[in-house]
Amino acid sequence: MSKAEHPFTLALAQANRLGEGLQWHAPSGRWWWTDIVNSCIHAWTPGASATLQVRLPERVGCFVHTRSGRLLLAMAKRLAWLTLPDLQATGVIDAQPQEITPIEAHLPSTRSNDGRCDRSGAFVFGTLDEAEPRRTIGGFYQYSAVRGLRRLPLDGVAIANSICFSPNGRRMYYCDSPTRRIMVCDYDSASARVSEPRLFVKKDVEAAEPDGSTIDAQGCLWNAEWGNGAVARYGADGRLLARYRVPVRDITCPAFGGHNGDQITVTTARVGLSSAELMAMPQSGSLFGMTVAAGLYLAESLFNDD
Repeated sequence: MSKAEHPFTLALAQANRLGEGLQWHAPSGRWWWTDIVNSCIHAWTPGASATLQVRLPERVGCFVHTRSGRLLLAMAKRLAWLTLPDLQATGVIDAQPQEITPIEAHLPSTRSNDGRCDRSGAFVFGTLDEAEPRRTIGGFYQYSAVRGLRRLPLDGVAIANSICFSPNGRRMYYCDSPTRRIMVCDYDSASARVSEPRLFVKKDVEAAEPDGSTIDAQGCLWNAEWGNGAVARYGADGRLLARYRVPVRDITCPAFGGHNGDQITVTTARVGLSSAELMAMPQSGSLFGMTVAAGLYLAESLFNDD
């Protein structure tokens, strides 16, 4: 297992309060992510100095790009379309998304959180409870253009996270972060059915809570460890293969991409850090990256809105 100190290095200095939902969008050649607390979506072209900041009227827990070029947003309490006139734009713009459907309108304390497209192009996302103490009242959902919004038959969660899919799309990984356990189940996109969940991995570090995850082309799962300053890589059998250090504490979401497909980049957070912690880790909220072996990049599916 790799014990290298801080192989992730600074890719883009940022002050995101809660960077999340990172993804490489090949058609635009940019990294895209959300700063949930600040109700913004950001985009950045590697090597460029300027970024795009899209200011929105509501927090965005996660989002995906679509085949048509739009963005599909899981805002705090609704799904919405966002059309940007220029995916290469830089600077700051204000946007008003078009609502599709409410999310958990009967649960005022929940909001959307982690999510991504399955291999068939349906959007799968989860919610969390913002009230303290957090209750396991959140859920997991699938949205498709054909069938609309359907709740997946999985138990309630306090903080839905780590949603990703095996290369063939038949396995879904997910977690309820406070349990420190990543689960796996068989998954069928067309029917929105899952098998009985089974344990994939239990975190072996007390400080580590599983946050966002992604899958590489070898079927290995890379998980951002909130509170532990690391990204862990697990084999398809759940065996820990490596743990790569990041020079800040709260790591949120990894993604593969880059112009040559040889980069893994992570978002981080600064929300909840004390003044002393921010002085010790001033780059919290930035993007960090690491070069990986050729052939690990597995492109994320675009939402099927044809």
